[in-house]
Amino acid sequence: MNQSMIDIHMQVMWNRLISVVEEQAQTLIRTAFSTSVREAGDLSAGVFDLEGHMLAQAVTGTPGHVNAMAESVAHFIRDIGPESIFEGDVYITNDPWKGTGHLHDITVVTPSFHHGKLVGYFASTAHVVDVGGRGFGPDAREVYEEGIFIPIMKFFERGELNRTLIEIVRNNVRESDKVVGDFHALAACNETGHRRLIDMLTEFNLEDLSMIGGFILKNSREATLDRLKELPHGSWEYSLDLDGYDEPVHLAAKLTIGPEGVLVDFDGTSGMSKFGINVPLVYAKAYACYGIKCVVAPEIPNNAASLAPFDVVAPEGCILNAKRPAPVAVRHVLGHFVPDLVLGALHQALPGQVPAEGASALWNLHMSVRPISDEIGGKGAEILMFNSGGSGARASLDGLNATAFPSGVHTMPIEATENVGPVTVWRKELREGSGGAGAQRGGLGQMIEIEAAEGYSFRFSAMFDRLGHPARGRDGGRDGAAGSVTLDDGTVLKGKGLQFVPKGRRLVLALPGGGGYGDPAERPAEAVAHDVRHGYITEDQATLYSKAGEKA
Repeated sequence: MNQSMIDIHMQVMWNRLISVVEEQAQTLIRTAFSTSVREAGDLSAGVFDLEGHMLAQAVTGTPGHVNAMAESVAHFIRDIGPESIFEGDVYITNDPWKGTGHLHDITVVTPSFHHGKLVGYFASTAHVVDVGGRGFGPDAREVYEEGIFIPIMKFFERGELNRTLIEIVRNNVRESDKVVGDFHALAACNETGHRRLIDMLTEFNLEDLSMIGGFILKNSREATLDRLKELPHGSWEYSLDLDGYDEPVHLAAKLTIGPEGVLVDFDGTSGMSKFGINVPLVYAKAYACYGIKCVVAPEIPNNAASLAPFDVVAPEGCILNAKRPAPVAVRHVLGHFVPDLVLGALHQALPGQVPAEGASALWNLHMSVRPISDEIGGKGAEILMFNSGGSGARASLDGLNATAFPSGVHTMPIEATENVGPVTVWRKELREGSGGAGAQRGGLGQMIEIEAAEGYSFRFSAMFDRLGHPARGRDGGRDGAAGSVTLDDGTVLKGKGLQFVPKGRRLVLALPGGGGYGDPAERPAEAVAHDVRHGYITEDQATLYSKAGEKA
């Protein structure tokens, strides 16, 4: 067989391996109990070689989960110990520093055996609805307050369930059936991946993953290094100021590009917060690498080798390199701004290829709904909603409306949210005029209005940003609109922390818009007229576009 035929044969197997992990992820979506997993896709799934190197990831999943999980499997191998890895085992953790950044993410790793020989690992991660403690929110002062901490341990050993672990979990969380159900869903999805892998190895007459794994890692690394050689080499800096919890937070990055790799240095970033907005470095690194790959190498498959040329460092104890026992429950808020941070630096090296700043951080809303009196006869519920503002405009295209960049999760349908617990979503619509003006307009945020059902009240954990620091436009584009959190009577609420919505009142969320790109005067008149006609901007806002606005 000549080299060309060998390469085609290997590519077929590579594609087959990707289909294996995609079926792995779809199994998790079909069997998960939490709406954040089955409706929003807040998960990751992948296959790893014997050293814990990620060979392939499912398309479904978030960069924070996938890229952090790419480092976590090696921790499992070391902590369990090669001598204690048996067929039928399943391992589990929610360690923020060895997993994906906070206690609400459960990571499960399953060794895969073929003909009695260990050939690799399957791993998956999902956000569960509750882990006890204070609940999902930023108010804790230590990780110990944020919920149950599960060190790397065996969930199953040689097929036997760790019932002690399950009983401990059941007695420390509010939604025990859902949480334990998600544990089993994670194990089931890994088992699906394992079975499909065995089918593949048998079909292609392979004993293990070494041949295809070597091919994947070699070609991915070479392709990434070839792309780096084409880039301008040097160093560029960028910074962001954000709301923080009780005081603003400053994020700083220095991006250095060379022929052998890219280094991101977070020196100059604010120190750790007293509250749970801190970010373990593994999560900050996950999103930094994702931001770079979006522009530098978007077409190269994401695996251990294509990630290897990207490195991230940060001063120990800064807010993007938080150390245990720092509270980290809502590490996603600042973590989701890391792509904007590194892309701002990358824009200086590659003008015209990087979008303007966006809303970026998800506006997650965790509601604890309770009956007002025992006479109601109902029970409470823990409800999690994912909501997104607008993304930043691009050099040649408008920003996307109400789109979760960089996390990539879906929003939950209103019907699914209302089915989980006694709440009514009265309004969920695009927020007129929230996108920054520009030759390309920033994406729009949303307006959301929520009320507890009759006989119930609710408290919620706010974990929102860009109330005081809207998304900045690029190359003459205007800033997007800032967000706001109020009651329907106009009462202003905080952007972060546990708060109460009184009986009869509605919570009103105005999500931020993305920044515009380029001089608004350069926007075509027909595009301005289209925006006015469809309610994306008001007629008054059309005047921001100068001559184009006059023609509209």
